[in-house]
Amino acid sequence: MQSNRLIVVGVDGSEGGRRALDWAVDEATARGGSVQAVVAWRWDRIEFGPANTVTPVDERQRATEVLDDEIRGLVVRKGPGCTVAGEVVEGPPADVLTAAARTADLLVLGSHGHNRLRHTVLGSVSEECVRKAYCPVVVIPVPAAPRTTSEPALRG
Repeated sequence: MQSNRLIVVGVDGSEGGRRALDWAVDEATARGGSVQAVVAWRWDRIEFGPANTVTPVDERQRATEVLDDEIRGLVVRKGPGCTVAGEVVEGPPADVLTAAARTADLLVLGSHGHNRLRHTVLGSVSEECVRKAYCPVVVIPVPAAPRTTSEPALRG
């Protein structure tokens, strides 16, 4: 990646989104690029994340608060010199993220968001983005749970 390259990262208030944001910022810092954090929202009356909303205005406000919280948390983790552009966009997450990354050099996503029901029933946003994206996609995995002493180690 050359100087002044754009990395788009999907954030949703989940640990996976947070890890993706951190990775994207580290990558942009190392390569002289910039980061745009994108939160997709839609009001479909299906529970999404830690809060239920009553109206589309409430859902947009919740999405804006998620973005603001994630950027504030990023500054705490990475320092005040860390700058990220943010955008809140209405629409299906995979469509919103791939559209935002249409002219980007990289799209970064967490491997899992908040809602396991949506993941099971509707498919994974990261999987859909991999199929639809116009640029390379990096999916940041959830860390493996620590192995207990009773579990056998994998042998190659």
